[in-house]
Amino acid sequence: MRVDDFDFELPEELIALRPMRPRDAARMLVVGPARMALSDRIVRDLPSLLMPGDVLVFNDTKVIPARLYGERRRGAAVARVETMLHKREGDARWRAFLRPAKKVEIGEQLVYAPDLSARLIEKGEGGECVLEFSQVGAMLDAAIARTGEMPLPPYIGRKRALDDDDLSDYQTMYAAESGAVAAPTAGLHFTPELMAAIEARGIKTVRTTLHVGAGTFLPVTADDTEDHRMHAELGEITTGEANAINAARDAGGRIVCVGTTSARLLETATDENGVVRAWHGETDIFITPGYRFRAVDILMTNFHLPRSTLFMLISSLRDVDEMKHAYAHAISEAYRFYSYGDACLIFRRDAA
Repeated sequence: MRVDDFDFELPEELIALRPMRPRDAARMLVVGPARMALSDRIVRDLPSLLMPGDVLVFNDTKVIPARLYGERRRGAAVARVETMLHKREGDARWRAFLRPAKKVEIGEQLVYAPDLSARLIEKGEGGECVLEFSQVGAMLDAAIARTGEMPLPPYIGRKRALDDDDLSDYQTMYAAESGAVAAPTAGLHFTPELMAAIEARGIKTVRTTLHVGAGTFLPVTADDTEDHRMHAELGEITTGEANAINAARDAGGRIVCVGTTSARLLETATDENGVVRAWHGETDIFITPGYRFRAVDILMTNFHLPRSTLFMLISSLRDVDEMKHAYAHAISEAYRFYSYGDACLIFRRDAA
């Protein structure tokens, strides 16, 4: 499909720079099973919109301080370099984006702190590279935690500076497994009170892990979706998690993914018969209209960028015209967009 098919006009003032407080007071547009069926609700209504026996699938990845500021040194010449980590490649190696990348040559050292430096060992397109750090394993993790900065999305970072509130705001309440460089933002809406209401309703919950990479922020530069390359992200579904999801479906429950990351992970791990398997590895699954969903019945997600892979994914649950209609409604009603914005609950048409 043409990438232009997923374009729409978004007023800049609808980009949320702060989350709603409390988190579950955010608005939520419900795209019901019937064609063009929309209703305006709030996140706190979620339990009443689901049924006992449904299973909510969360992504418990934890955002690390993945933005590093360092120096490239050539004799007396010093140049500032910004590094955005996006996927671990080994005990001492990370795949990252450098800015400006052209000024750094393979083999050169980047210095981030007295106890943290890295050597550039590979360069790719668009500033992507592979770095080998001076620390390894847990010592590297600790050095990055001391030196790095929380990686706010660029459309927020361009408008205001990072502050202490972001350290908690840009992390889900159930974040546990360190490794993401971007938050699974649909999960930012959940509070202890909402989780208690979900449990009281008889809705099951399962936590899986997909470490979200910086590639989620990259624009689609291809003209056709067939020419776009997704960046791989590391994830895992354990045997216990897979069994719990399968048991809920076998008992008549629906699979409700909290976020596109959970959806992509689940679709990667589910076979053609709809059975979720234990899975560990990298996924670069790219979901566009025409894709046949194996696992996801309902998706809770935020509002996404025009022409983005995420808008393509949600358009695959229904169709492009329906999602453009839903987004036009959201814009007319001044819903808040992107990572700190409002939510959208999308039912697959046959998942009533």
